[in-house]
Amino acid sequence: MKAKVVSKLPGCSVIEVDGEVHEFFAGDDKSHPRYNEIEMMLGEISRRLKLAGYVANTNPVLFDIEEEEKGDALFKHSEKFAIAFGLISLREGVPIRIVKNIRICWDCHDVTKMMSKIFNREIMVRDRNRFHHFQNGEENKAGFTIL
Repeated sequence: MKAKVVSKLPGCSVIEVDGEVHEFFAGDDKSHPRYNEIEMMLGEISRRLKLAGYVANTNPVLFDIEEEEKGDALFKHSEKFAIAFGLISLREGVPIRIVKNIRICWDCHDVTKMMSKIFNREIMVRDRNRFHHFQNGEENKAGFTIL
């Protein structure tokens, strides 16, 4: 890829809150003005996921790094930041709607499904290929709401 000057698109997730669009890029969490609140919510999400039995699916992570670092890398995916922002910004009961520029990874898919149950929120993610509608810890493959 380097030899042919081909670059990979960074993962980007977008969420609209109160008519304002917020963009999150994979690994670039510090640029958002509410960074500290998002970090605190990500810590709470991590804590609740572990209590629910979550273990990161690091098999698809191809980097030559330790398992714990792979889990940390997965937790820096853009949709997790966007969902954390949605949890702190949207009223309870309001669905969280995310649009992604690339496909959602298996780990983020599983985590989002779990978060829909843990936080009792309807979460919809439109990735490059399809709509994902999560509610009560399940993915509703029929009858989802279009963003």
